[in-house]
Amino acid sequence: MILFIDACVRTDSRTRRLAKRVLSHLSGPVETVRLEEIDFPKTDEAFLKKRDACIAANDFHDPMFDLAKQFQRADTVVVAAPHWDLSFPAALKQYFEQINVVGLTFYYTDSDRPITLCRAKKLIYVATAGGPVRSHEYGFGYVKALGAEFYGIEDATLFCAEGIDLFGADAEAILDAAEEQIDRAFV
Repeated sequence: MILFIDACVRTDSRTRRLAKRVLSHLSGPVETVRLEEIDFPKTDEAFLKKRDACIAANDFHDPMFDLAKQFQRADTVVVAAPHWDLSFPAALKQYFEQINVVGLTFYYTDSDRPITLCRAKKLIYVATAGGPVRSHEYGFGYVKALGAEFYGIEDATLFCAEGIDLFGADAEAILDAAEEQIDRAFV
């Protein structure tokens, strides 16, 4: 199963456009998670007590664990996240906080090393940026590190179209070039 994590909010999202191009090259069923449609729970003390009690009891029946179970089943993960404020939309961070569950998506060894309980072997991160991206460390870099450290995903690829809102930029040409790059990557 391909898990498509859509952190885009605009109907005509350029990031989603590029992600759909990636998805067109992948085979298998696609499950989409539109982050704008999720009301993430408030992470307060009561929530953490409930979550910690469920984890301690190895009881993952509560719907709060549904996203983590879905992520655990994925063979490939595609993330569409526009580059905002040197990173990605806050909803994507909330998503990762929901799926990072000890005993469900990973566990710790006796030497405190996280070991994955997930199936995914490939992560594809798609972004667009209105200006130049000086560093992908806080966006793609964060997601890549999280994938490798907790979920055992060593194969991570970034596709990013930059500078599409700069004065005089030909946004359509930049997006077309990004789509061509995606197409070439799957040949």
